[in-house]
Amino acid sequence: MFLLQVNSLSKLNGERKAVNNISFTQKVHEHIAIAGETGSGKTSLLKMIGGLMQPDGGEVLFEEKRVEGPLERLIPGHDAIAYLSQHFELRNNYWVYELLEMANKIPETEATKLFSICQIEHLLHRRTNELSGGEKQRIVLAMQLIKKPKLLLLDEPFSNLDAIHEQTIKEVIHDVTEHFNTSCIMVSHDGKDVLSWADTVIVLKDGVIVQQAAPSVIYHQPANLYCAALFGRFNILTHQLMELFNIPHAEQTACIRPEKIIIADSGMKATVEKVFYFGSYEVIQVQVLQSTLQLIVLPDVYKKGDSINIQIPSQHVFYC
Repeated sequence: MFLLQVNSLSKLNGERKAVNNISFTQKVHEHIAIAGETGSGKTSLLKMIGGLMQPDGGEVLFEEKRVEGPLERLIPGHDAIAYLSQHFELRNNYWVYELLEMANKIPETEATKLFSICQIEHLLHRRTNELSGGEKQRIVLAMQLIKKPKLLLLDEPFSNLDAIHEQTIKEVIHDVTEHFNTSCIMVSHDGKDVLSWADTVIVLKDGVIVQQAAPSVIYHQPANLYCAALFGRFNILTHQLMELFNIPHAEQTACIRPEKIIIADSGMKATVEKVFYFGSYEVIQVQVLQSTLQLIVLPDVYKKGDSINIQIPSQHVFYC
């Protein structure tokens, strides 16, 4: 039995279909990531799953029962599905512990553990108007989880945070879903946010699923250039490079990720044109004959003007 079944779900936005005939299933404890560019239909899909937006076609089944939309319920939403909006809000001038007590549906020992995992123990005796954005988000997450939902929906949980709070909430979400075995669906416009977290990745474009697969398949065998770009850098190989490195030709475009290009003692000569520093690694841009490629390397090894030898292993080439 599936926890969730999404069947031919559609939603109109004016004359345009924001969500167009989408179907997929989710197993208990499975983590699904929904990735796509802004306007691809991710949030609309998530809200319909949670019963917060009325579908124009299709249905959502949760534990084999249809999820009712806001036009069918006095209070929108499903009791066993928690939804964390990217525009999280808390009531002003409340003590944090008061809000959590009002929402609590779990024993005190479990609640204490939850507060620890969400990193909010030190915030319980603060007022809500005294909190930072990252602190508010962790409290809202705890408020959703303390209701003991069977499915947690996360809508762009990292989009409104600075780098420090973004890393904290990533750790919290990982720890929460792992400790409580929570089934979860996360929406993100940045595919790199979800690769290490998801069991299954669904890529949306213009309201349609363009690829659905395990993270490693999505990254190494993207269905098209759009999917490839969502999950990191890649190089497009010219016919000249394909001939030089004995890479089989195909009707589709040949591509390779920067980290798959090898710097070796022998190979095709290349000249380093640019070096981009990212702390733990660098991206170097090299010129090979008339072609430009990017490689990912250790920092402080290469500088502009260096001559190197590269190899492009054909087994790491993907076609889009």
